[in-house]
Amino acid sequence: MARLGVMIEAQEGLDWDRWRRIVKDAERYGFAALRVSDHCQSTMGEDRSSVQSWLALALAAEWSESIELAPMVSPITFYEPGMLARLAIGVDQLSKGRLLLGVGAGWNPIEHEAFGIPFPSMRERFDRLDQGLALIEDVCSRVVGARKLPILIGGGGERRTLPLVARYATEWNGPSDLEAYRSKSALLEGYCAELGRDPGEIRRSIMTSCVIARDEAELLDRVGNLQEVLVQFRGMDRREALAALRQRWPVGTPEEIVTALRPYREAGIELIMLQHFALDDSDALRLLAEEVAPALA
Repeated sequence: MARLGVMIEAQEGLDWDRWRRIVKDAERYGFAALRVSDHCQSTMGEDRSSVQSWLALALAAEWSESIELAPMVSPITFYEPGMLARLAIGVDQLSKGRLLLGVGAGWNPIEHEAFGIPFPSMRERFDRLDQGLALIEDVCSRVVGARKLPILIGGGGERRTLPLVARYATEWNGPSDLEAYRSKSALLEGYCAELGRDPGEIRRSIMTSCVIARDEAELLDRVGNLQEVLVQFRGMDRREALAALRQRWPVGTPEEIVTALRPYREAGIELIMLQHFALDDSDALRLLAEEVAPALA
């Protein structure tokens, strides 16, 4: 069984009205999870509206009742780990235990420089992440009313990331390329064995996107909407952009999307997070929920 979730890039044109609608749609249509990125500005070099991820998650906790919520992911460089734990505990309590805390080492030097945030070496960032995860566990054990927060870690780094997944993670978000996923998954199982941990305790997920439509005309309309957001596809005509998108993501009718996603389920991936770039396209979410999700369950 593989479930579908919705992933929103909060820095690429999201505003509060859109976020409210997306939260309501994701819950109403029965998606398993709703996640939001944690960035300070567009990662595509655009001047766009954005929302702060932890404010967005707190509001989503109030605007929803059952869907799992998570940042994907909060860079440890943005936060003192103890304060990140306090933020997460607050949202977890507000949501009545629906938060998954996604934490990463940070990767974008441009936004760090723009916002005056130190961006140390990769080794230092991973050291901070390792120490921070331990501190987050400790803070959760000391805050009255807090539970031990489930942790999401993404990536496939063999020397630092996968050992951290084995030690701390409730969910691992692995590579969307299935050959790479299988290779990294085998390594993760080895690290779990070294720690005496059952790898079955770690939920497996991937993140990708798709372009879904009932027919070709609708498909080309959706490609046009995506071209407004995804700068690398601007300047192409819609059919050229469609061909390029087919090389990157599942594209087509609900049946074609199911066929493309089914191998993930067969590989043991339990959650498929779909980036939703066309923020005003509620119909695409409904189509995924009604015609794709049941076929993967």
